Amino acid sequence: MKTILSSQTMDIPEGVTVKVKAKIVEVEGPRGKLTRNFKHLNLDFELVEGGKKLKVDAWFGSRKSTAAIRTALSHVQNLITGVTKGYRYKMRFVYAHFPINASITNSNSSIEIRNFLGEKKVRKVDMLEGVTILRSEKVKDELILDGNDIELVSRSAALINQKCHVKNKDIRKFLDGIYVSEKGNITDDQ
Repeated sequence: MKTILSSQTMDIPEGVTVKVKAKIVEVEGPRGKLTRNFKHLNLDFELVEGGKKLKVDAWFGSRKSTAAIRTALSHVQNLITGVTKGYRYKMRFVYAHFPINASITNSNSSIEIRNFLGEKKVRKVDMLEGVTILRSEKVKDELILDGNDIELVSRSAALINQKCHVKNKDIRKFLDGIYVSEKGNITDDQ
C-alpha cells in the first residue's frame, strides 16, 4: 500500500542557518559549515516558517521511502549538533604485555602506532578531513578525536581500530588494540 503524502518537520535552533537546494542540505553554525547530499532519496526538502523549520515530504511512498523521512531528519540533526557542539570520541589503548606507543604527527592530523604486540612495524593512520587527534593529558593511554562531522569522526576512530587488528591469533585471548571507550560532544566535556 502506498501513502499519498507523509511528512515530518523539525525545528532549527537559534544560531543555526539551514539552506536547501536540490536535495543538498547545508547547515551553518558557530563551529563551521557542513553539507549533506540527499539526492539518492525520493524525498522533498523544504524550509517553512521563515527558515525556522525543515519539512521533509514523501509523495506516494512505499514503507521504505516513508521510513527514509525520519532517517534524513536524523542526519540533519547530526549536522546541527556537529556545527553547534561538535563530536568527540575517546579511545583507549589495551595491551597485556607490550605497551603501545603512539605519536601524533602532521599537526594533529595523523597518528603513528609503534610496539603493537612487540612488532617493529610502524602503523600510520591519517585522520579524515576535519578530524583532529590529541593525547589526553589527564588519562594515560587515551586518544581524543574531535570534529564536526559525526561520520568522519567515527570513521577515523574505526580506521585506528582496524589498524590494530590482531591477525592469526585467538582474539578472545589477544585483546590488544585501540578501542573506542566513550562517545560524546566537545562542549559537554569542557
